[in-house]
Parts: sequence; structure tokens; C-alpha cells
Amino acid sequence: MTALTAWLDGIGLLGPGLADWPTAARVLSGTQPWVHAPTVLPAPQALPAAERRRTGAVVKLALAAGLEAVAHAGADAATLAAVFSSSGGDGQNCDEICRTLASSERQLSPTRFHNSVHNAAAGYWGIATGATAACNALCAYDASFGAGLLEALTQVVTERSAVLLVAYDARYPEPLYGARPIPDGFGIALVLAPAPGARPLARLDVRLSEAPADTLTDAALEKLRGAIPAARSLPLLAQLARRAPGRVMIDYLDPWRIAVEVDACP
Repeated sequence: MTALTAWLDGIGLLGPGLADWPTAARVLSGTQPWVHAPTVLPAPQALPAAERRRTGAVVKLALAAGLEAVAHAGADAATLAAVFSSSGGDGQNCDEICRTLASSERQLSPTRFHNSVHNAAAGYWGIATGATAACNALCAYDASFGAGLLEALTQVVTERSAVLLVAYDARYPEPLYGARPIPDGFGIALVLAPAPGARPLARLDVRLSEAPADTLTDAALEKLRGAIPAARSLPLLAQLARRAPGRVMIDYLDPWRIAVEVDACP
């Protein structure tokens, strides 16, 4: 395939022991050890109080990562097109709905229902930021980060406009956890543009490949990468943290991988 090219202007990150992108950059570049700690989900202060009370973990993850990336890029969230990608959406809400339907009181609250749709985080993003540009929500199971990256880059190339990518996954409760053991929340956001902004981080050239996916040398971080679909982004983030040019192979749909050529900006 012809390479999809975009400039990376901003990054947002929230995950276990990774409170934000600056913290993650120090860990992934090897200048600071990773200390595992549960992901702390901030209250989404950008939302009105009524909506804030209704949000679950996936919305808090998506908004935290997205807002950090937009601030890092110095972009206007209200004007950015967006792609939201999650392997399964809000598992906690799904569990609560199933428990209600299995009980004698089978009345679902409207909040439970509207939070059950896969594009719930995208909807709350629009409320929080006033964004009115095109917004897509997708899912590709364990390949959801890669699918989101390809979708966002395709939009950048064809529409010649900046796109926010937000990929996120949250822990499932039992008994869903037994079938889908995602251990914690992880959210990653990238602001991608057709031309370099005032402070670009890197140029990315992306194409499909059948080469094996990259892994991480740190065993604990590699376990995290394999456990949470959105964390499949970690090899790319590690390359960006090192501020060095190089090629990274990201998991996608077998037999394909996503080859990302990173040309870091000084």
C-alpha cells in the first residue's frame, strides 16, 4: 500500500503507573523506572456537572487522554475531527445492564442505555469540547489501536485536515473479566495533521507489513502491552519517547502489522 503520512503534534496518555505523557516519556525512554500503580481516572471537569455524574471509566479515560493531547498540540478541540477506538467499550455498564435484565426488576435507566452504545465516549467528547467536526467510533478487538490509527491517518491524507485519535480500554468486572481479562484502564490520544504545526513531535509514514510486531524489552511493560488492546501503542510511544528516527511494527489483524516510520523532530 502507499504510505499514509501525517505529522504528530500532540500526545495524551493515561494508564497504570503512567499518569500523563511526560511521565510515560521518561519511563519509555529508560530515564525513569516504571512503577505499577492502578490507573487513576480524573473527574471529567470539562463536562457539565449533570453529565459528569453519568460518566463511567471509558469516558473518563477517553476525555483525559484526548484533552491532554489537544493541549500538548496547542490545538482547538472544537474544530478537530476525531476517531475513537475501543476494543469493547464500557464493560462495567454492560455488566450492570445484564444484571438488571437478569433480575426481577428489569427496568433500565436511560443513563445505562445511552452509555451502552459504542460511541458514548465520542458523544461526551462533543459535549465537553463543543466539537462539531466529523467523529467516528470503531472497534477491531485486539487490533483496535491499529485500526484507529489507520482510520485517522486516512482521514488526514484524504481530507487534508487534522484528526484526533483516541484509543482506550477499561477493566471488565467479573464474570466478564473471566472471558476478557483486561486488567486496568489505558487511554492514548494522538493529534495528527497533514502539515507540521508550530511544535511538531515527529513525521509518521505508515503502511501495512507482514513483519512481526515489536515487543518491549521491559518484561513488566511488555505484559501490559499484551494485556490491554490500547496498550499495543506502547512500542510506538517508546520510539517517540526516545526522540530518535526508527521503524516500529504495531499489532493489527493477522497476518498484517502496521509499519510506522518515525522521523522525530528536533
